[in-house]
Amino acid sequence: MSRREGFRDPRVLIPFILITLIWSSTWIVIKDQIGGAGGIAVPSAWSVTYRFLIGAAAMLAYAAATGASLRIGRRGHLLAAPFGILQFSANFNLVYAAEHFVTSGLVATVFALLMVPNSLLAWLFLKQRMTGRFAAGSALACVGVALLFVQEMRSSPIPSSQVAAGIGLSLLAVLAASSANVMQASGRAASWPMASLIAWSMVYGTIANALFAWAWSGPPMVEPRLGYWIGLVYLGLVASALAFPLYFAVIRAVGPGPAAYSSLLIPIIAMAISTVAEGYRWTPLALAGGAVAIAGMYFALRAGRRAAAASAPPETEQARDQA
Repeated sequence: MSRREGFRDPRVLIPFILITLIWSSTWIVIKDQIGGAGGIAVPSAWSVTYRFLIGAAAMLAYAAATGASLRIGRRGHLLAAPFGILQFSANFNLVYAAEHFVTSGLVATVFALLMVPNSLLAWLFLKQRMTGRFAAGSALACVGVALLFVQEMRSSPIPSSQVAAGIGLSLLAVLAASSANVMQASGRAASWPMASLIAWSMVYGTIANALFAWAWSGPPMVEPRLGYWIGLVYLGLVASALAFPLYFAVIRAVGPGPAAYSSLLIPIIAMAISTVAEGYRWTPLALAGGAVAIAGMYFALRAGRRAAAASAPPETEQARDQA
């Protein structure tokens, strides 16, 4: 797929919409995963391990079924290991830990800032330049996120020290995810089939998760509640094995900055889902924040399409077109 088409290409737009809808629903599922309601509370580190054990198995099966070679060589493993540890271990363990302190809505709101480090790291390491209009649109979107953030802070009943801890863990998760996003967008990552690279990355992430879970929480624990395992299968298969290949395809097509706008829409949609599932009440501040964020995103994406196409070296763009 070509970067010159951007979000006008259905092969970019449809996956973008799908991952946004899928990941908007995961916050409520994650909340249940760490609650342990009605049964044994499985430590969150083991929940992350089980999730990506399912995801890795599904990705390995998918790669084999589609004929993607799982032999990625030493250079491939040297990329898959740090990428998997950042994306599928550090990122998610920090997210699950953050939700012990703050609401899922607040964590989702903090994650909306992913576009900022994604754009900066892409500019620094991938030489993807940003236009003034893209930066202005991003800044406007950040104002909208800030309004949502203020709304969540005002409605949170927990002490400020716990809020600070949750926000700090969320920001560290954002940095881990952003580093992995930029690694995936590099020309080096396009040297291997995406299914194979993600499958091995999830394997390495699962190993790191299991080692961390055992060291931090002790031996594995099992949750007898059916709802826990239904949620786990959803997170492993739909939110991981399906969503991540779609997301990384979007990153390769339009770049890490524009792709991260899914994280900006997610808290807005997550709050809409929460309206139905949890009785979330939209205040004028929340409505204003959502409107401003969407306006900023629209402005930035219109400005960013030409810049993204202009900044891609010919050989990199050709590799992405073939991905």
